[in-house]
Amino acid sequence: MVTTEQRATLLVVDDTPANLNLLAGLLNSEHRVKLANTGARALEIALREPPDLVLLDVMMPEMDGFEVCRRLKADARTRDVPVIFVTAMSQPEDEARGFEVGGADFIHKPISPPILRSRVRTHLQVKASRDALKRRNAGLAEALAAQLDQVERLRDATMFVMVSLAEFRDQDTGNHVKRTQEYVRALAEYLSEHPGDDADAVRLDAGSIELLAKSAPLHDIGKVAIPDHILLKPGKLDDADFEVMKTHTLQGWEILQRAAQRMGGASDFLDFARQIARHHHERWDGRGYPDGLAGRAIPLAARLMAVADVYDALISRRPYKDPLPHAQAMAMLADGAGQHFDPRIVAAAQACEDRFIDIARAWKD
Repeated sequence: MVTTEQRATLLVVDDTPANLNLLAGLLNSEHRVKLANTGARALEIALREPPDLVLLDVMMPEMDGFEVCRRLKADARTRDVPVIFVTAMSQPEDEARGFEVGGADFIHKPISPPILRSRVRTHLQVKASRDALKRRNAGLAEALAAQLDQVERLRDATMFVMVSLAEFRDQDTGNHVKRTQEYVRALAEYLSEHPGDDADAVRLDAGSIELLAKSAPLHDIGKVAIPDHILLKPGKLDDADFEVMKTHTLQGWEILQRAAQRMGGASDFLDFARQIARHHHERWDGRGYPDGLAGRAIPLAARLMAVADVYDALISRRPYKDPLPHAQAMAMLADGAGQHFDPRIVAAAQACEDRFIDIARAWKD
């Protein structure tokens, strides 16, 4: 005997009471059978509590079986429920139409009980296998998502350690890395919403912006390789010391390059981080370092970082300077547009002034 818990639920739809009774009598010893004598009633029952299989007459008044099947397949709740047409219609074009609207099979009237039971059993087995596969895939997807989340948290923790190491060596920077991270995010989001003719900005989707923001704190990671007598020197650096300090761009790129090689695969996060570490001191006019890149040859990530980094340096206190007010810092960015900075990114900074002020206030030293 099949227990109630094991029984599949069948929905039988036919406008003729005798046919409903016949089908119910043939099937209710093994299955839970629900009956509907109109297409509208069938949809109401199916959408309220989806059955495991539908046995559906075609020729019914008001709404025929083809339309009922089409609506079942159009709804996410019943899309995967197999539909067997039970009909006296036997022309090839009728069957073709039935399959076009999503039917799984045809049983022709007059009904053969062994064929009916066999077809029902087969389609229920197929559905059970498909449902089991779907559950397994959902479980695998959930497990994969958990693993990816763990990898992402590990990456964030590793980045935190690297940034903390750089901050430990250069304690004057305070919350500089957090502020510049948020300035970069604000600029990237603005450019994404107002890309203009900038092909790079067009590609700034939400995922890329998040990776840009997460990689921004690594812009000065190369400073871990700068000797203490230069990195911690009070006051301005002389020319010789500045030449050494400039190497932090290449040192940072080298650190991140080795990390990428260790990973052995592509990483958008490390791509952005390497671009920022190496090129955030390049200038729009080509007079920056270390490679003397100019204009859009400078990666967008580095152009964003250049504006964020300089703005924050201007408004921050250093041993060799007092902080400048926001308005004066913005005026200096504007003066550098087209020379030091990408003019579009300076315009973006001007459009984001209120957000910059809020970020500086929220993460002040």
